[in-house]
Amino acid sequence: MKHTAARTYRAVHWATTRLQERLEEARRHPDRGDISITTVIIWVAAVTGAVLIAGTIAVVIARYNGKLGGL
Repeated sequence: MKHTAARTYRAVHWATTRLQERLEEARRHPDRGDISITTVIIWVAAVTGAVLIAGTIAVVIARYNGKLGGL
């Protein structure tokens, strides 16, 4: 149990230290050219659409696999 607690403490300490460093960096350089929220939304929508299309194609092929064999 002590080993797990120590690992957890180290992980939390690393994460909080890294977050503090990133926040300090953001304060020093407020405009770093990060991508906008709109860009992220567009990318998420595009990837989601592609996954849905690929999933639909996979379902149709799996369902009609025997019927499509004679084409």
